[in-house]
Amino acid sequence: MAQEKLLIRGGTLITAADTVPADILIEGEKIKAIGSGLDARGAKVVDAKERVVMPGGVDPHVHLDLPMFGTVSSDDHYTGPKAAAFGGTTTVMDFVPQEPGHSLLSGLRAWQEKASRSPIDFGFHMNVTWLGEGILDELPRLREEGVPSFKVFTAYNGRMRLQDGEIFQVFQAAARFGLMPMLHAENGDVIDLLVAQALAEGKTSPEWHALTRPAWGEVEATTRGIALAAMAGSPLYVVHVTCEGALRAIREARERRLPVMGETCPQYLFFSIHELTRPDGAKWVCSPPVRSPEDNQALWQGLRQQWIQSVGTDHCPFFFDGTQPIVYEGRKVAIPGKELGQGDFTKIPNGLPGIEDRLPILWTYGVGQGRISANQFVALTSTNPARVFGLYPRKGTLQPGSDADIVIWNPSTRRRVLAREGHQRTDYNLYEEWELVGVPEKVFLRGRLIVDGKQWLGRRGGGVFLPGGGPQPL
Repeated sequence: MAQEKLLIRGGTLITAADTVPADILIEGEKIKAIGSGLDARGAKVVDAKERVVMPGGVDPHVHLDLPMFGTVSSDDHYTGPKAAAFGGTTTVMDFVPQEPGHSLLSGLRAWQEKASRSPIDFGFHMNVTWLGEGILDELPRLREEGVPSFKVFTAYNGRMRLQDGEIFQVFQAAARFGLMPMLHAENGDVIDLLVAQALAEGKTSPEWHALTRPAWGEVEATTRGIALAAMAGSPLYVVHVTCEGALRAIREARERRLPVMGETCPQYLFFSIHELTRPDGAKWVCSPPVRSPEDNQALWQGLRQQWIQSVGTDHCPFFFDGTQPIVYEGRKVAIPGKELGQGDFTKIPNGLPGIEDRLPILWTYGVGQGRISANQFVALTSTNPARVFGLYPRKGTLQPGSDADIVIWNPSTRRRVLAREGHQRTDYNLYEEWELVGVPEKVFLRGRLIVDGKQWLGRRGGGVFLPGGGPQPL
């Protein structure tokens, strides 16, 4: 069945570069034309007067249906993308785990099957966590499969960490085959020693998760990763930057004209170790941990000064109390969660919800409070991720020929964040009771209206896989 022709009329278009009043003509799945006085014959007109019109968000960092600590992240490849859509995001990029002793491509096949239920468009990054025989030869195959990016870890000893020589080898392969390596930067050896010391002293409450993963370890690992990438002649994308020291390392690398990019997440802009000392502090346990108010402010400056190139979510939610079910789409759901670590911070599943909150929170407390401009908002949450991972200009912009992934945003709507009214499949929200000023009103995926106010019009399996192009360092 052919999609109807649409004309979005009377809105103010915001892209990474421009803010202009204009109409958008959509034919099928693509943007046909942008301007004024467009031919609307045969088109359904969507009124966007007094509204902001932006490209759909691109979340470059999510973890859906991810096994961890004997449980699994509570949003799967349907529920998480659905929540993303209600928050104005129309593309998500998930990480494919590599099982120990298994090939990269076997992991990719399993994740392709899981993601086939996604209601919005999606891409993949590969985790490279075991460098056995033949794995390096698989890396160029990833690009052929449309997955030109992969992540390595300097933490999680004995599970996911590669040694420096191995990281250097995969960075060399990235340079040779046009891939984009990503880095989780923490010092795994220091973490293991500090965790053992804390447990021996009976220090088991949630704040010790942060205290045993110090910011200096992230600074050291970020600097080391940048050096390895520079020696290999490879670009580097540092995920979930949390602190001023790591930001400084990225800034200095970029000043040296190295193709190094940084990503942060909303939790590192708003929360600190103080949250972990609360009775419900386990809600904020993630890796790397939230840091200090001073780091929060440094990261805001990094966004404003364009030292950080993107804002993802690292969405990896777990129930706070998985013994108590919630109702999701009319069915009771209970998944073991952070209660598994009661009395032992090392057993708390690491991860936070946020896929639905990213755009409204950043708009309200970033754009609304003058910390970043509206154009920077679009760049950080849509255009830059699309560019870095080879999805631009299909995604991340409003221009003729691009997919008609469009968000009509009401900048004056006021709403309170309430977990019970959200669409993330978990039992809490980090931003509970925070006031929003400006929220998505209508969300289009390739020309189809999938969110209309509080109404869900999307469908399971409505998304498509997006093969990424070569890396595009910013």
